[in-house]
Amino acid sequence: MSALGAARLKIEQYLSEVRSRLQGLGEPQVSEIMAELRSHIAERAAPQGELTVDGVRAALGALGTSEELAREYLADEVLARAEISRSPLRLLDSLFAWATMSVAGFLVLMGAISGYFVGLVFLAAALLKPFHPATAGLWALPDGAGDVELSVRMGFGAAPGNGHELLGWWIVPLGILVGCGLVILTTRFSIWCVRMYRRSRARLRPV
Repeated sequence: MSALGAARLKIEQYLSEVRSRLQGLGEPQVSEIMAELRSHIAERAAPQGELTVDGVRAALGALGTSEELAREYLADEVLARAEISRSPLRLLDSLFAWATMSVAGFLVLMGAISGYFVGLVFLAAALLKPFHPATAGLWALPDGAGDVELSVRMGFGAAPGNGHELLGWWIVPLGILVGCGLVILTTRFSIWCVRMYRRSRARLRPV
C-alpha cells in the first residue's frame, strides 16, 4: 500500500470509530459531521498539499480519541436541545443527559432542581392556603437553640404549637410571585449556563 493510501485508510478508520459512537444522532447529521471531519483532518494533515501518515497521526492526535470526540458531539446535541427549550420538564430532561457527560452538567442540574423545587414549594403553599388557612404559609419556628428557622408549610398536619405564621393571606400573591419568578429565573439561568458552556467548547471542536 502506498503512503497516500495508508494515510487515507488511517483517516477512514478513525472516522468509522467516531461514526459508531454517534448512534444517538440522525443519519443526515452524522453524514454532515463525517464530511466536515474528513475535510478538517485532510486540511490539517496536509497543509502543503501532501497527505502523509505522520501528518494524519498529528492531526488525529490534536482531535483526541474517537470516543472523546464523539462524546463532544453528543453533548453538543443535548445542549443544543436544552438551549432552545422553554419547558422546565424538557430542559431538565436535557440537563439530566448532560449531567451524565460532565461535572459541569451535574452542577447545573443540581442548581436547576434546587431552583425549581423552592419555586414549586412557594407555589404549592400559595395554592393550598385557601384549603388550609390555619396551617399553610410561611412560618417562623424556634429550633431549640435560641434561633428561628423559616419554613414554608403546605398546610398538612397540625399547626406548629411553638411557631407563628408570618404572612397570613399575603402568602397567596407573594407565593405565586416568588414561585413563578424562581421557575422563570431558574430556566433562564440554566439556559445561560448551557449557552456559555457551548461557546467555551466551540473553540475546541474541529467544526
